[in-house]
Amino acid sequence: MAGIEGYNFENLSNITEKLALAELGRQLDNETDDICKCNDCVVDMAAIALNRLKPVYRSSLLGELYTDEAARDKNYVKSVSDAVKFAIEKVRANPSHN
Repeated sequence: MAGIEGYNFENLSNITEKLALAELGRQLDNETDDICKCNDCVVDMAAIALNRLKPVYRSSLLGELYTDEAARDKNYVKSVSDAVKFAIEKVRANPSHN
């Protein structure tokens, strides 16, 4: 990518990704039905959930504070939970492998 060499993007983070992956872990830990938890299926679940959610990027060392703020927004938390639940059900019905 010409024009951006030398810039440090280390502090750029997607808050939605962090919350969705944490929620995916919680839901999979509570999953009692037989569901494939291989790498391919879990990564597909993450991708499906994240594609249903609006990304929220932060570019500061204070990103963790924004994560906490987003985690307190009940509507946002519900949308993340719903997207993850949808993704799990989608992959359950159509696993990534034979």
